[in-house]
Parts: sequence; structure tokens; C-alpha cells
Amino acid sequence: MVVIGDAYGEAMAAAFRGDPRGIASVERSDGRLMLDIGIDYLAPARRWVPEERAAIRRAKGRVLDVGCGAGRVALHLQERGHEVVAIDVSPGAVALSRERGVRDARELAASQVRVADGPFDTIVMYGNNLGLLRDARRAKWLLRRYARVAADGAVLLGGTRDPYRTEDPSHLAYHAENRRRGRMGGQIRMRIRFNDLETPWFDYLFVSKDELAALVEDTGWRLADTVDDGSAPYVAVLERVG
Repeated sequence: MVVIGDAYGEAMAAAFRGDPRGIASVERSDGRLMLDIGIDYLAPARRWVPEERAAIRRAKGRVLDVGCGAGRVALHLQERGHEVVAIDVSPGAVALSRERGVRDARELAASQVRVADGPFDTIVMYGNNLGLLRDARRAKWLLRRYARVAADGAVLLGGTRDPYRTEDPSHLAYHAENRRRGRMGGQIRMRIRFNDLETPWFDYLFVSKDELAALVEDTGWRLADTVDDGSAPYVAVLERVG
């Protein structure tokens, strides 16, 4: 029997315990399954993807780690003297972050950050968590909310991937169906599954650099730079303006 639960957190906890079955699957609304390796959420900075390793050097001051998972970003920045507030909607992820040594880990959705929680000099959304923008309308709303909790001159480091740098027929068909329905091409409907647990369905957004530049207009941010090697994955560097 499959039940709604914290599949995401349980997969990471299994990987932390050394269970080789600590591998979740991401199910897209068209039925495509992709593996989500729990051990990746535990990786030290030396094992991060190159664009994340390079961009994290731009972190400064007090940090908000959005979608902290098992706490890899928070732990790395804590070791370098930063005060970090790590948030995740998954109770299992928050518990695991605390167990691993994250000092301030909170069970909180990306959309629930309050002005009183700030100000933050850096906001980090790694592990493709820029996808939490979800869709064009929510993206502007969430970016404006983050602008209100950001200090003057703050930066936002958001990991994502250009969904259009592919020749996979199933991805191309998914983009086309999205556009037919009035959605952004890289907007996906997905859920995470692990053993007998699955999360509810939710939206997640992958964007090209041009799409992101348009989304950040009039939100209090500007797309200042991107860190990448020319392939699909990249880290967007947003700067607080105004």
C-alpha cells in the first residue's frame, strides 16, 4: 500500500544510515521516472557539481538555505563562519540536518519565510531548488517575498537547469504539451516516491537563462551572472536591487 508521507526525508535518512536502498524516484506527471540519489544530499563541498562549488564562494554574511535537505550547504557555510538559517518543508530533512550539526534548521516551506526571519545577505537555493518558483506567477511573488527579507546588496544563488538543452523526445513532448496548456515549457508536475511512501503532486520549474531574466524583472532582483560550463545545469546569481 502506498501512502502519502515524507518520502524525501526518509530517502535521505536511509542514505545517511548507509542503506544502499536510500534512492528515491521522481515521478513526472507523464509517467517518466528519474532516480534521486539520497547520498547526493550528504555530499561535502568537494563532491558538489562544479557550478555549485564555484558559486558558493559568493556567499556572504547571514544566509538563508532554502530546501536545505540533509544540510550540506548549511554545514559547509557554518564551517566558514556564516550564520545560517536552514529551512525545509520535510520534517525528516530538518531532523537529519539537526542530527548532522546544523545549528538552526526549521521546518518551514519556501513560501513561509517572514520579514522577521531576516535580513539575509545571501539566499541559497541549491540542488535545483530554484525550481521552487514553480510557475511564472508564483515566481514573481516568491522573488518579491525574498527581496523583502534580503539585506541591501544581497545575493541569491539558485541552482537549476535549462530544460531545452535536450534532444530527448519525452522531454520535448512534455515541453510542447506544457505550452499547449499555457504553461512554461520547463514547468513539471511531479512527486517523490520511496518504498511505500510518496509525496503529494507538486509543480517545479526549470528555466532557461532568458526566461529567468524575464521572470526577475520588477521583483527587486536582477540576473547579475550565471555560473556554468555551457551545458544544461547552471547556478543563477541574482543581486538585490532597489
